[in-house]
Amino acid sequence: MQSENITNPAANVVPDAGSNLSKKAQVADMFNNIAGKYDFLNHFLSLGIDKGWRKKAIREIQKVQPKNILDVATGTGDLAIAAAALKPDKITGVDIAEQMLAVGRTKISEKQLQGIITLQTGDSEAMPFSDNSFDAVTCAYGVRNFENLEKGLKEMSRVMRPGGKLAILEFSKPQRFPVKQLYAFYFRYILPTLGKMVSKHSTAYTYLPQSVMAFPEGKVFCDTLTRCGFKDAKARPLTLGITTLYTATK
Repeated sequence: MQSENITNPAANVVPDAGSNLSKKAQVADMFNNIAGKYDFLNHFLSLGIDKGWRKKAIREIQKVQPKNILDVATGTGDLAIAAAALKPDKITGVDIAEQMLAVGRTKISEKQLQGIITLQTGDSEAMPFSDNSFDAVTCAYGVRNFENLEKGLKEMSRVMRPGGKLAILEFSKPQRFPVKQLYAFYFRYILPTLGKMVSKHSTAYTYLPQSVMAFPEGKVFCDTLTRCGFKDAKARPLTLGITTLYTATK
């Protein structure tokens, strides 16, 4: 774990520093507890901009015309549902938080997409899929929560076929004045307060900004993708750098 902490400082950031549970177990428990409010808060706290970010990620994987798509750390399935617009044969979403998946399955059923999208419980760092199984792999705001970042990324590389496309969305830190200062104030004060008020969870929306601030972004993350088996890794800042779309091939 020592080398992971060096290459990924976010590995040290956990929802409850006083807990004896692993980061993975804490993250699963946290998301299970906020599952019922997650979608509302996700869209409300991002002012709905997150929907546009997901569309941009889907446009990237569209370039390889994927028939079999994997969405890692799928949560309530928003990115998997967005990927259905590409008319693939199958989309598989995997996540460690069963309550998040339950919310996602309800949404998928309401949209009558259960014939295309399957959500299943699974560990992103040890996925139950064969090598080279998927044409495209996606992940929205999940890699920051991995207990071992490189182990999870290597798994994503393993299950993606050569020539496949990777698209990862992750929060990042704006660098330009005054967005940098406004963003920092929002993340430090407003988001945790609103998040706690709505979700009734004491640490989830404190953990979020702390993990974002610690996560290795931009070129550092692109270099990590390269070490984990990907090539042509690129970072594309979106909405003044609030989030970043990372893409790569294999």
